[in-house]
Amino acid sequence: MGKRERKLVANNKKAGHDYFIEDVYEAGIVLTGTEIKSVRAGKVSIKESYAGIQNNELVIIGMNISPYEQGNRFNAEPMRTRKLLLHKREIRKLIGLTTQKGFTLVPLRMYINENGLAKVEIAVARGKKNYDKRDDIARRDANRKMEQAMKNKYR
Repeated sequence: MGKRERKLVANNKKAGHDYFIEDVYEAGIVLTGTEIKSVRAGKVSIKESYAGIQNNELVIIGMNISPYEQGNRFNAEPMRTRKLLLHKREIRKLIGLTTQKGFTLVPLRMYINENGLAKVEIAVARGKKNYDKRDDIARRDANRKMEQAMKNKYR
């Protein structure tokens, strides 16, 4: 049996635009049988979701997994709160970081790893102000113009 690559299921592109990413953790996620089938089919959205701590457990809130078509009565609530799996010491570290001013937990991407397990990348992030976002956009535009100038110069 050959080794499979990890399959990206959902991506949160706005996270890099809205937050300064400080640290990234890979967490497992607790899903029902029909939910994992929907995830494998790519019917997941993490755009409006966030992670938090409830009862000393890490959970993801606002993640939308569309109901599985052949799932009938076994389908779970699409927007339910789902538990994330991390080591206890990592959860304690995240509790410490999120109690500090300005830090939040943001899901970056969800994928199926080589072993067929669903994983979520959670980032410890600090929110950007509007002027930070404008600075990033200006820097990106300046880099793009420099690349264009270099490209045209050596033609």
